[in-house]
Amino acid sequence: MKLTRFLLTAVSSLLLVCTAQAQTLKIGASAGVHADTLAAAVADAKKAGLDVKIIEFTDWTTPNEAVASGDLDLNYFQHQAFLDNAIQQRGYKFAVAGIGVLPNIGLFSYKIKRFDELKEGAKVAVASDPVNQGRGLQLLEKAGLIKLRDGAGAKANVNDIVSNPKKLKFAEVEGPQLVRAIDDVDLAQGIPAHFVSAGKPQFASAGLIYSGASDSYYAIRFVSRQDNANDPRIKKFVKIFQESQAVREQVHKLFAGDAKLYTLAWLNP
Repeated sequence: MKLTRFLLTAVSSLLLVCTAQAQTLKIGASAGVHADTLAAAVADAKKAGLDVKIIEFTDWTTPNEAVASGDLDLNYFQHQAFLDNAIQQRGYKFAVAGIGVLPNIGLFSYKIKRFDELKEGAKVAVASDPVNQGRGLQLLEKAGLIKLRDGAGAKANVNDIVSNPKKLKFAEVEGPQLVRAIDDVDLAQGIPAHFVSAGKPQFASAGLIYSGASDSYYAIRFVSRQDNANDPRIKKFVKIFQESQAVREQVHKLFAGDAKLYTLAWLNP
């Protein structure tokens, strides 16, 4: 009897493992760069016996809701600052399952080629959302154009500016619209990948200054629920993604073949 129970238990466990391995891993991503980057890892995952389905989204709310409800196993679209804010606002029980690509940001202009050409009272566009505005302001501080209140950090907003020698005027613009706003301002915060997507790859490489590897707080995260964070399929896919040559080639292509526009954050912990 004991041997029979042991064999039944062993078979049941094996069946559960096989079933788990056979299940499709469903990953949500924002359409464009993030989804296309994930897609490069799908073939490698299939060779390793892992079936993966990428579901694309055009908004920044649904991917988290879908993970929380269990409709998705994982998502890949948000950096840590966005995730922290989402958890605070909605109480998600999420875990970071891995780190991905860091899309560097830059300061761009059609009107100047150097910061010392920026005139007094010049108009500067920054992201309007509290998550990304701080990142843009920190880059402006790095460029020597403003000084932020001590401790403002990633949550800085325009009210945290304590020194503005050129009396710059700030326009707060929705992140996706910054690519267009650059036509109407002297200087704008921007994500190079957005210029690539807008058909302006050369301009993506023409920024006056860029963030870099030290900005890893803003690298895109693989996000799961806390209750499935140890799912072996998730761990396996993240490992495949980070080690895949196809992924690295796709990232380089998506970022206009310019290494200064992105950082492989898992290589720069």
